[in-house]
Amino acid sequence: MKKALLLLLVGVLFAPMLSLIGVGVLVNPAVTNQAMCIASGVVLGPVPDSLEVTTRDGTTFTLNRQQLTHAATITETGARTPGVGRDGIIIALMAALTESTLRQLANTGAYPESAEYPNDGNGSDHDSLGLFQMRPAAGWGTVAELMDTDYQARAFYGGSDGPNYPSPRGLLDIPGWQQMDKGETAQAVEVSAYPDRYQNYEPVARAILQALTPGGGSGGSGAPGDASIPETTGLVFPLPNGTYTHTSDFGWRTDPFTGETSFHSGTDWAAADGTPIFALADGVVSYAGMVGGTSGQITIEHTIDGERIASVYIHMWAHGIHVQAGDRVAAGQHIGDVGSSGRSTGPHLHFQVHPGGAGASPVDAIPWLADHGVEGLDAPTSGGPGCAF
Repeated sequence: MKKALLLLLVGVLFAPMLSLIGVGVLVNPAVTNQAMCIASGVVLGPVPDSLEVTTRDGTTFTLNRQQLTHAATITETGARTPGVGRDGIIIALMAALTESTLRQLANTGAYPESAEYPNDGNGSDHDSLGLFQMRPAAGWGTVAELMDTDYQARAFYGGSDGPNYPSPRGLLDIPGWQQMDKGETAQAVEVSAYPDRYQNYEPVARAILQALTPGGGSGGSGAPGDASIPETTGLVFPLPNGTYTHTSDFGWRTDPFTGETSFHSGTDWAAADGTPIFALADGVVSYAGMVGGTSGQITIEHTIDGERIASVYIHMWAHGIHVQAGDRVAAGQHIGDVGSSGRSTGPHLHFQVHPGGAGASPVDAIPWLADHGVEGLDAPTSGGPGCAF
């Protein structure tokens, strides 16, 4: 195995024409089949009795334990559905908040029998039922099925294993949903007459997910240096298989702007604008935003083989940053999109590895990845075989 890794490393360093194969196909044998999917990294904690939340337009309200229990069902179902990840869970929460304020609604006007199932009240939106206000007449399921919150969550996520596959389509059936605005994705599933409502609930969905997952509700939990960052469950190459070309090494080089010799503190891989960027490992986001207002950057702190490691991703556009400081992420999670912001000659990912954490000096990423083993993933889809969450 070591010989194979060395040969592959030599190929990456000295044969750029072969770099589409690159480091991304190395596999860490300690990683289970779970990492063949876009892992969610979501582990539910206790459900709070209540949670005060604020929408994007500034409206503040309080969710009760029953509403948060439904949110936990949506979250847990998404966590065990390959390909969904935290982004998909946030979208599902946004949809359920918009459609029902996280209430499992009967509809006795259209379906008198719906009152016979556990519910949180009676809705009156045509013939819609439940958390996501799904319609039996549209093919989402029977009244009995739609009055089951777990069924509704599985139907919303969809995919080839979804109960309503192939139609009506769920989240995983929307081509390129990972690159879409979250509100637009919710609308693509719900097909609402009011498509602009969903974005208003994104801050609420994020607050709910933060509160439901370990350490998520404490505000400052997961800050840089936080010893609670757990050992990662896997390592994943930061770009999808077959999408990138190795264009610049770590170390001294001729600066493309000045023509002078300067030190390049990362490794560059060119890829099409909008290509998904994956988190190297499980960890906590310590920075996500525009450095100096011009260059997109995400920094994540990890624990890898018992050591604090930071990974840094640079040159995303502002709209291509999909996480925020304090977020807990999983290895392989879609955290951003390739861009060309800041000091850049074209769309690419500038990637850095910092043993010791973000405040320590970076090292050459290519031998570091080869020494540790990484896992190559395809672009986000409905997940691969053998996934278990």
